[in-house]
Amino acid sequence: MATGRARRAERPGLDGFPTDLAGARKGDVRALTDRFGVDFLRLQFTDILGINKNVEVPPSQFDKALDGELMFDGSSIEGFVRIEESDMLLRPDLATFRVLPYEEQGARIARLLCDIHNPDGTPFDGCPRNTLKRQMARAKALGFEMMAGCEAEFFLFEKTADGAPTTITHDYASYFDLGPVDKGEEIRREIVDVLELMGFEVEAAHHEVAPGQHEIDFRYADALTTADHLTTFKMLVRQVANRHGFVASFMPKPIQDVHGSGMHTHQSLFSGPGVNAFGDPEAEFGLSATALHYIEGLLQHARGFCAITNPLINSYKRLVPGFEAPVNVTWSARNRSPLVRIPDRRGLGTRCELRQPDPAANPYLALTVQMAAGLDGIEQKLPCREPVNRNIFRMSYRDRRKYRIDELPRDLHEAIEFLEKDDVVKAALGEHITERFIEAKEKEIEAYNAYVSPWEIERYLGRY
Repeated sequence: MATGRARRAERPGLDGFPTDLAGARKGDVRALTDRFGVDFLRLQFTDILGINKNVEVPPSQFDKALDGELMFDGSSIEGFVRIEESDMLLRPDLATFRVLPYEEQGARIARLLCDIHNPDGTPFDGCPRNTLKRQMARAKALGFEMMAGCEAEFFLFEKTADGAPTTITHDYASYFDLGPVDKGEEIRREIVDVLELMGFEVEAAHHEVAPGQHEIDFRYADALTTADHLTTFKMLVRQVANRHGFVASFMPKPIQDVHGSGMHTHQSLFSGPGVNAFGDPEAEFGLSATALHYIEGLLQHARGFCAITNPLINSYKRLVPGFEAPVNVTWSARNRSPLVRIPDRRGLGTRCELRQPDPAANPYLALTVQMAAGLDGIEQKLPCREPVNRNIFRMSYRDRRKYRIDELPRDLHEAIEFLEKDDVVKAALGEHITERFIEAKEKEIEAYNAYVSPWEIERYLGRY
């Protein structure tokens, strides 16, 4: 076997890397590690809070890793297991094998996304990826496959001289601005190049509304592929920004009094190849009964899954009136500001857009709870409420009651209370994730409540 130095001298570029590894076997992946001179294999997964984690192994451990025999200490991962039951297995999804299109300290690294299993080989209940797979199996049993596309916005911030992050934006551009006002063009182009080398089909990249805010859109796919793409996207955006000397942040509301970052989620159900179950050209709005039931399911459970799609204390500083973020539980085929919007495209492109989620959410769990809510609407044949095409903020209380307009939770504490009462959402997450997630968030709320903020000092110190 060639040494690391020899592999680096001999290895080719990535132009010939396969674009589709569906159905790949261990031998196929092993051949690719040799062909492209891979020095390290990164086994990647997320914890319950959506933070990317990894275990990296050298070539001597490639076979063991690809066989799913590599163990790690799950007790050190947020929300996984207690210390007395700590050993967990990393089972790689071989179809997710990709060679990273940049080197780190001269080493070529490949990554595999993994599911977490118990030592006896059974799927671990606390694995977010396994959780999404279970919900996809439920949809399949009903004759559907969820297709999803997410628009994850992010900010680019400057660093201090010692490398610490700031909230100083690198430009003062706004929606769709060009350079030189938009100073992020070069970074966005490099991110797009890196994403395409990783197999993404990027559809658009542009400056967003707030200074220093950006969006890169990639093509929709099945729910699992979309969640995998989001975890990879966040990792690559941060790494490219760091190489340019900036910090990329997916924090929902990093700057007061400007627009926050959302993760609008477009979704539809397909009942077969090329058959969008949401479309009905003869029906009002071009939406089938299935689509309307699904939309009502989203609306009825929006408050119950809000803690999952908007998981930070900071998330609720985005969900306030005046900054285009939704605060009212409504839907519309015309209005662009409700919780659920229906984009204009029909036929295969018929879909609904949930504007509630933010990019701090664990993508696997966020898609799990949205799918569960929509499928509950279908199973229960929930009659869809009337769409709201008026300015909600100017409505009387009586009109708001007529349209059954509820409000999203005002803070994370209230969102947790709604989650605890929503049996559909809790069943989709499973007992383990529900309990560990709530436990982690209650600790976060407790720490926040005990913190004396600069706002309090400024407002109260000299007055009382």
